[in-house]
Amino acid sequence: MNLRILLWLLLLAAVTPRAKGDEPQRPSQGNTGPQALKNLSLEDLSQIEVTTPSKEPTKASQTPAAIFVITGEDIRRSGATSIPEALRLAPGVEVARIDSNKWSIGIRGFGSRLTRSVLVLIDGRTVFTPLFDGTYWEVQDTMMEDIDRIEVIRGPGGTIWGPNAVNGVINIITKEARDTRGTLVSAGGGNEDQGFLNARYGGGNGNDLNYRVYAKAFTRSPEFHPDGRNFDDWRAAQGGFRIDWSKDQRDTVTIQGDAYDESAGESVQAVSYTQPYSQIVDANAALSGANIMGHWRRVLNDHNDIQVQVYYDRTNRHEPNFGEIRNTFDIDFLQRIRLPARHQISWGLGARVGPVRDIEVVSGLTFTPSKRTDSLFTAFVQDEIGLVDHRLSLTLGTKFLHTNFTGHGLEPSARLMWTPSGKQTVWAAFTHALRTPSDSEENFNLSGYVGTAPNGTPYFARFNANTNFAPEQLNGYELGYRQLLTPKLYVDVAGFYNHYHDLFSEDITGPTFLETTPAPTHLLLPAQFRNGLLGFTKGVEIAPEWRATNFWRLRGSYSYLHMDIEPAPHSGDVGTAPGIEGSSPQHQVAVQSAVDLSKSLQLDLGYRYVSALPGQKVPAYSTGDARFGWRIGRQFELSFVGRNLLQPSHAESGGDPGPLVGIKRSAYVRLTWSR
Repeated sequence: MNLRILLWLLLLAAVTPRAKGDEPQRPSQGNTGPQALKNLSLEDLSQIEVTTPSKEPTKASQTPAAIFVITGEDIRRSGATSIPEALRLAPGVEVARIDSNKWSIGIRGFGSRLTRSVLVLIDGRTVFTPLFDGTYWEVQDTMMEDIDRIEVIRGPGGTIWGPNAVNGVINIITKEARDTRGTLVSAGGGNEDQGFLNARYGGGNGNDLNYRVYAKAFTRSPEFHPDGRNFDDWRAAQGGFRIDWSKDQRDTVTIQGDAYDESAGESVQAVSYTQPYSQIVDANAALSGANIMGHWRRVLNDHNDIQVQVYYDRTNRHEPNFGEIRNTFDIDFLQRIRLPARHQISWGLGARVGPVRDIEVVSGLTFTPSKRTDSLFTAFVQDEIGLVDHRLSLTLGTKFLHTNFTGHGLEPSARLMWTPSGKQTVWAAFTHALRTPSDSEENFNLSGYVGTAPNGTPYFARFNANTNFAPEQLNGYELGYRQLLTPKLYVDVAGFYNHYHDLFSEDITGPTFLETTPAPTHLLLPAQFRNGLLGFTKGVEIAPEWRATNFWRLRGSYSYLHMDIEPAPHSGDVGTAPGIEGSSPQHQVAVQSAVDLSKSLQLDLGYRYVSALPGQKVPAYSTGDARFGWRIGRQFELSFVGRNLLQPSHAESGGDPGPLVGIKRSAYVRLTWSR
């Protein structure tokens, strides 16, 4: 083992404990502020309520799904400055930094820059874009101090959340306005995070009406580029608000919104039918957008409530090789009814309409048509049946959907949960999930430059739009076990087997021919995006947590993944499968240590190992992070954070043209003032 890695692991285990103090007090029910979360025991943490698995508040430990909760306190002590960096804390989640402003993220395989098989939400608002069926992580942001928790579901969640929740769901949930009253300002900088400033003010009466407003801005330098191109600088500014109103505990209303403007450097392969035919272009993408959302909940009686959520989201992307302007209108209705005979019924309806205009920049990437309206209509019903009181339950449900791409679809699921005691849960699940086609698969014509024929004629391959592209399909089988073994030791284990068919492929559709339009004359190899792959994945995730003392917490995780993807018998795939298999790590290991050295001093250390990505020629790597926090009086906190400390730089993903980008060792200092 590398000496630096060994020394880092020894440091994780050898932090000198201080004298034993009083056991922390349990916080009151519903209090999830930073101080309360810091004082939670393992038993308290297992009782945290989550809403993502069923859209209904449920104890995390009594959920028939592989769920992990990243609390706001976890994020603060990790030193993460972005949502993707915070997601490294969850077991089974693949987070690879491509460069300064882009990430590849996946759950249980299929990691990619756009996280195609995972549905991502912020406060229940879908941020998944139909353009490439994925999430642009560089524009998903909020004040990190305002995040209450991130609920991560590993495994399909289509029955509740609809299409594209194939391998998982990530729901970033911000704090209620009443929990952010007062003023908070944080500022800092370092060698990579060159400068950042966050400010928030919250007010209200603490009861029926509360609000907050925030603004943030940052600038970040490029990562390490062996060829010296340094294209990936990043600058961004964002602001937003939230208003919460309630009346007699019967009606609650939330209105919130955000707006952002960014400049993100990137490198793209620009292809045209005129010389130089293909070139790498380093330029800045202009990214902006805004959203506003309203949520209303009415409690009809002790056994019946309804919810309505409406939002509008506008995004503008202008990249070196294409542009897009998209407007999204969404409405969702939910009703929950508790019936006699141990039935808890949930049902809902949803509609989403998205007018979009694509902008052609280079001749090698065209859209057919360039203006269109995407639509999604859904209905779901779910019944949680109590077979044995507080011991055995069965949850049956299905989602019906209709899209403008593929027509009708169905996503059923069955989940069984056994709780032999309040500290032990065993669960099993079967789910059928769909990933609906993206705009790119049905409407894009994408050309690639192959070379020049002996007579000097340029030679291209073109992937033509496929209006018959079908949904990718998953049959997922899961088994999980979690137990509070002792008051200080908790373990969560999940295993899965996923069978996929109709996966995305790149198929050759005919022989090379001479094409005269668009000019000039060129050789063309016809190809198309099709459903030509199938296969399976299997794996296991283990996540123990140990409270060594009342001031020292150790958390670990190990994830194993095996992927076997191959062309279907009818497929003409050109070799996509090995790249998919080799773009997710087979092994991941992580350890986090959190120590309260005193009432005002904290030391946090983290180590992670990620195995190689042969499909991207990325070697295995190990690295470590550290944070030292000093609470100065009641209003100030000073933090020193080091990231990727075990080597000068390392590659995590091969997502850009050109040599692998090295993610550099970095450090920053942050000063936070709050009152």
